[in-house]
Amino acid sequence: MKEEGIGITAITPQNEPLHPGNNPSMYMTALQQANFIKNYLGPAFANANLTTKIIIYDHNCNKPEYPLAILNDVGANAYVDGSAFHLYEGDISAMSTVHNAYPNKNLYFTEQYTGTSGTFDGDLKWHIKNVIIGSMRNWSRVALEWNLANDADFGPHTPGGCTTCKGAISINNSESFDRNVGYYIIAHVSKFVPPGSVRIASTQTGNLNSVAFKTPNGKKVLILENDGNSNENCTIVFNNKSFSALIEAGAVATFLWN
Repeated sequence: MKEEGIGITAITPQNEPLHPGNNPSMYMTALQQANFIKNYLGPAFANANLTTKIIIYDHNCNKPEYPLAILNDVGANAYVDGSAFHLYEGDISAMSTVHNAYPNKNLYFTEQYTGTSGTFDGDLKWHIKNVIIGSMRNWSRVALEWNLANDADFGPHTPGGCTTCKGAISINNSESFDRNVGYYIIAHVSKFVPPGSVRIASTQTGNLNSVAFKTPNGKKVLILENDGNSNENCTIVFNNKSFSALIEAGAVATFLWN
């Protein structure tokens, strides 16, 4: 990959190790993953002087005991940068459970898809609340949607792969493409929160979910999601300065100021 000009920042030993029904995939227990990392993968990376990070688990928030079991293994822990999560099961707060046990290890939210059975408004609302705001408020360093692009038939994919998962864009032909809900979910953040930004404290009230950041050039970014069924008037206060906003029911808004 490096010879092709592609740098690999991080890997996980197995995508969704507790779901052998994926294709290709295999079942891998926490004990097996810990053994693989401490006796094989970690030493191989070290001997090859690779700086590529090893990130464990890469599965749902319903099993925080999986990454904790690996981090509890001193031999495996030494090679592990952090843990990755999805949210097809469980609660996003599981990420904080792992953080609280090992605050020196990083956390990553690495997958959530939008499918053909969903609606634009429903998916936008749920994903901003959980994948973006939820993961960031629970110590994640990234929030990834799956996947970037596909064709009008939701391909290409391996045999047995998802036939209903929508990319951020659907490429119809060489001259036409459509932006799907995943594009707008990520756009609420990626257009305003550049690499190097840090999360800062923000309060939540009523049906309004929030996450805030300070960018490398000192700008402040606030993302709000109205999870209720009625419009919400709110006042945003920072350093004794304030402004008011109306967030419509189910809407998402991104605010930026110096």
